[in-house]
Amino acid sequence: MTKQSKHTAVPHSAPSATTAPSPSGCRTIRALVEGYEDVAFWRSIFDPYESDSVRFEVSVPQREDLAKGKKTLLGQADKCHPELIMCMDSDFDYLFANQTHDARIINSSPYLFHTYVYSTENFLCYAPSLHNLCVKATKNDAHIFDFEEFFADYSKVIYPTFVWYAYSAQISTPNIFTLQHFKNTVRLGYLDLDRNGADTLAWLHKQVGRRLQTLEREHPTIAARLGDFESLLHRRGVSPEQTYLFMHGHTLMDNVVSVVLAAVCQRLKNLSTTRINSSNRTGLVLQNELSNYNNSLCNVREALLFNENYKDCFLYKKLQKDIENFLSLTKTE
Repeated sequence: MTKQSKHTAVPHSAPSATTAPSPSGCRTIRALVEGYEDVAFWRSIFDPYESDSVRFEVSVPQREDLAKGKKTLLGQADKCHPELIMCMDSDFDYLFANQTHDARIINSSPYLFHTYVYSTENFLCYAPSLHNLCVKATKNDAHIFDFEEFFADYSKVIYPTFVWYAYSAQISTPNIFTLQHFKNTVRLGYLDLDRNGADTLAWLHKQVGRRLQTLEREHPTIAARLGDFESLLHRRGVSPEQTYLFMHGHTLMDNVVSVVLAAVCQRLKNLSTTRINSSNRTGLVLQNELSNYNNSLCNVREALLFNENYKDCFLYKKLQKDIENFLSLTKTE
């Protein structure tokens, strides 16, 4: 696997049995997650399933060595039971079906839940939710950019390099196409908003083309194997238009979505400021209006980190089904 873990894992110890008192007759299910930054995400996942008879308590592993991360959770997978579950990023383990050790563990246990998208960040960056984030940040609801169209086009551009990167991870040979090389290939340095980012995507297409030429020249035998691997990816739900949901999550958030949001939000703020300045207001009234507008703005990065408007994503529905099956199968245990 080539995914850089959020945390460094070390030899494990048994999960702590400590838990808060629960109401009489209420079943408490402890859910361990990779790290502190994941607690709020999984809390929002489990909220709809709480009732007078069941509640979830989301936390990181309580360990003397302070180790966290996916490897730490997987090392304790045999400790799970109906009242102790573990929740983690999928990385490539969902896509690889049962072809790797970690994938077999994750896909075989009813007590391990994973995101299906590469990581929690991919859900936060769900394209249909990004316009609302811009509205929240700028207080301007003008539709100046089609996020869904852009990320479908972006996904189609990067898809061939995604296949190379995922395959190098699947065969445990990351030096074929390292994460850093993938990141450098698919990142956006800027966004030209004209024509919904067409010029930016044209620039990216050239970047991707050069990288593909290098990969095919240096690894001709790998190139010949990619057709069968693509078929596996397609069976797992990957399509060229939705590649962004399966790519490395931090690269998507930090080097693509944040760049896009910054450009769109700046344009929206400029439009609002221009509209205020072109009004009939003058002097102190005008300054007060501008101050009121600026004081109403919020940080789009913070809005992104707490985004919960991804729940109509088809991969989220897979996670929902897993939780519902778990609750149904274990309610009498």
